[in-house]
Amino acid sequence: MRARIVILLVFLCGLWSILIARAAFLQIIPNQRLQSLEKRQFESVVTLNARRGDVVDRNGHELAVSMATYSVFADPKIIEEPAKVRKILFRALGLQPKVIDQKIRDKKKRFVWIQRSVDRPTKDLIESNMKAQKLRGIGFVTESKRVYPNDRLLSNVLGFVGQEENGLEGLELRYNDQLKAGRKKVSMKKDARGRPLIVGSQMFTQAPDGADVQLTIDRELQFVLEQELQGAVATHEADSAVGVVLDAQTSEVLAMASSGTFDPNKASDFTPDRKRNRPVTDAFEPGSTMKTFVLAGALNSGLIEPKTQFNCEGGAFRIGKRVIHEADAHHKFEKLTASQILMYSSNIGTTKVAFKMGRDLVKDTYKQFGFGEKSGIDLPGESRGIIQGGQWSDHLLANISFGHGIAATPLQIANGYAAIANGGFLKKPFIVKSIRDSETQDVTEMKPQVIRQVLTPDAAAKMRLMLAAVTSGDGTGTNARVPGYPVAGKTGTAQKVNPNGRGYIKGGYVSSFAGFLPANDPRFVIYIAVDRPRKGYYGGSVAAPVFSRVAKFAVRRAGLAPVLINEENIIKNADLAANDVDGMDGEETRLPKRPVLSVQDTPMIASATATLKTSETNSAPKAESAQDALKPAVVDVATSDILRKAASADPNAAVPNLEGLTLREVLTRISGTGVKIRVHGEGVVSKTVPAAGTSLAAKELNIYLNH
Repeated sequence: MRARIVILLVFLCGLWSILIARAAFLQIIPNQRLQSLEKRQFESVVTLNARRGDVVDRNGHELAVSMATYSVFADPKIIEEPAKVRKILFRALGLQPKVIDQKIRDKKKRFVWIQRSVDRPTKDLIESNMKAQKLRGIGFVTESKRVYPNDRLLSNVLGFVGQEENGLEGLELRYNDQLKAGRKKVSMKKDARGRPLIVGSQMFTQAPDGADVQLTIDRELQFVLEQELQGAVATHEADSAVGVVLDAQTSEVLAMASSGTFDPNKASDFTPDRKRNRPVTDAFEPGSTMKTFVLAGALNSGLIEPKTQFNCEGGAFRIGKRVIHEADAHHKFEKLTASQILMYSSNIGTTKVAFKMGRDLVKDTYKQFGFGEKSGIDLPGESRGIIQGGQWSDHLLANISFGHGIAATPLQIANGYAAIANGGFLKKPFIVKSIRDSETQDVTEMKPQVIRQVLTPDAAAKMRLMLAAVTSGDGTGTNARVPGYPVAGKTGTAQKVNPNGRGYIKGGYVSSFAGFLPANDPRFVIYIAVDRPRKGYYGGSVAAPVFSRVAKFAVRRAGLAPVLINEENIIKNADLAANDVDGMDGEETRLPKRPVLSVQDTPMIASATATLKTSETNSAPKAESAQDALKPAVVDVATSDILRKAASADPNAAVPNLEGLTLREVLTRISGTGVKIRVHGEGVVSKTVPAAGTSLAAKELNIYLNH
């Protein structure tokens, strides 16, 4: 009997030892299978979105941010009184009772989304009612929601996100991987009966943030551009308008806009057409703004110089069975220099330049400036534009030379002008300045990239001078002027292609202006295009004033001092030194320090001072300065003759009427006459002493300027 008891005791002790050892093994030694089983029994996994990174402008102002929001979920298995829960959710969320019932009465499910992204007051209302009635089964998850604090500002560029915070358009789409980061799987604990352990009816997540993206955009400049485009559409009863502002030296996008924007906070309320980023996606026939590139190509190849003359056929030039006319029926030019062709925007003159270049060189020039290919900007949906292939006929070559029969985007045109402004280098435009990683805080800076050199520095300098002449008193772009800052640019008035058939819309035009400032040291390139204006249609009267107002804000925003002209830099100028300009009385006038025909010692002109010869034919001229090459385009011969008579002590010489002219225009007319001038004040000429019509026997003229 005793032996049996001992054997039983040993057996029981051994059994307990095995059980204890097994328990210790299970508790201490990791077991992947058991851990997996535990998770299935005691945890429910919910996938949530990480906090999307912020988008800010170049000065750190928020453009797109993610804010905390709450998503409502239910565990149908532990809801004991579904009718009461349904009533609470109906009052707080406004969902249909049938929809709520379908979600909370499915006892097979342990997790059901009721509604995503509700605000704090709604969450508090549901929570308080559930507690008051001692109900269970409703919880909350803290998530992030995309918000655009500036409403419509920059909306076509920013784009928007979907329900799951995936980028669907614009920058949100292009940089979705960087902004989005990763999705976070959150474990929700359950008790032994499988019921969720909801602490305070809410779950929190520490999902990693997405990267923050800083743009090259200036928010204030963007606002002004959008306001001006909307104003132009309203004033001229146009279909739409677009605008682009680039940094002239780097091709950074400082502003990019279309009229008729949308609110990305309510993106689903707007049509796809309203969401399109037109400066990047829409290509159209640009018109005369393309003449700049034809002349630039001819200059760069050495085929012409600014003073090369062309016969403009009195306003009508027959090519085969067709006749090319000037845009303005009143223009019946005979001979024009290359600079005058650009200044007066002569279709026939540009055609003659294109014929001198030949089809292949014109086509290659356009391609060199980036037309017919994507610029590579970091935005989705960019159009290549259209450069026709095959063998161009003479008539097609003529049309393409002045901007018809070719399609380009506003961004391509602006970037082409930037290449002229920066000295001849085509650069890749970009809109993201830097990306900051939210985990490591590492910042990746974007740098300007040169695509290729398209002009020599000499040719670029001459083109800047010629484009500056376009905004002179006789040019088509006078309305683009900005007081105190020299402007270089070109107008464009193109017939609008009929989108529903062949040919052009009768009476339909695209009015545009492309240019940069200050012309002597370019900082901003601006392109404005107004689609089908009903009140006015010339680019010089529709788009140029918009350019002027945007440019005026841009230079003031950048803190650029007005370009001043004073006694010292006038006398140093080789062109004006012979005039013995005298006595500025210590005053400075707010006019370009580097006017179109002046300041030969400036860096802008330094590379263009190779001498050129005047030519009466279409052959390339030789000697003379780049400034002299422009003189035939701007000098008032009648005024100059009067002043030369005065300088030669002709008693019959009288003072010409200079009232209303700028100092630059006065200096142009007086250049080479030998008459001394004294300048007082700033602005435009309000009076002269001696007065207009009186004798100028003293060979000295006092000019009084006033705003």
